[in-house]
Order: sequence, then structure tokens, then C-alpha cells
Amino acid sequence: MFAIPGKSPVTLTPSAVQQIRKLMDRDGRFGLKIGVKKGGCAGMEYTMDFVDTADSNDEVVEQDGARVLIAPMAQMFLFGTEIDHETSLLESGFKFRNPNVADACGCGESIKFKDVEELSAERDAQA
Repeated sequence: MFAIPGKSPVTLTPSAVQQIRKLMDRDGRFGLKIGVKKGGCAGMEYTMDFVDTADSNDEVVEQDGARVLIAPMAQMFLFGTEIDHETSLLESGFKFRNPNVADACGCGESIKFKDVEELSAERDAQA
């Protein structure tokens, strides 16, 4: 798919690893599947769901016992993303530090990605 040999498409912070492993173990799930879909005021939203199996075209990333599956349509848009898990007094959740985001809405729930040609050129420059 959309990959650079020897480079993980996404990385997880220790906090994200801990939270994903905790939820995988608690519910007996195979891993956390992430993707993107149309929606929100900026145009796209992240999707996250725990799954029991990987689809044949999913990119599977394993880090310190945490397993993340990236849906095929999302692989280009998530390449280079760091996934974190943050907890504050008011909220707790996963945060995406994604270099492919061109803009985000004020509420932080939706994003706009760079266009495909720009993402492809950046990937080719890194290879």
C-alpha cells in the first residue's frame, strides 16, 4: 500500500500503547482499527473501533503489545502520524499528531488533509 520500507506508518506514544493494550485486554479484542471518513465542518473525521480480525488490506502496526490496524483508504492520510492518549480534568482520549493535516475545525473534531498529489510528492521525497 502506501508505505516506505522499514518505516512504520504510525507511531504510538507510551501512553497510547498503555491505553490500547488495556482496552484490547479488557475486551479480548485483536486491535484498534483507525480510518477516516467524510464529515465534520473541515471535511474529514477520524474513525476508531476495536476489531476481532484484520482485513487482508489493513496495514497492521504492532508496538509494545499494542496493535493498530489502518484501513486501506486511510493509509495515505495517516502516514507519519503520532497517536497519543491524553487525560485531563475534563476529558480523556486519543490525539492524532498528523503532518498530513492542512487545516482543522475550531472544535478539533474534523480535519482537512493536504491534496493527494502533495502527499505523494512528500512520500517520494522521504523514500
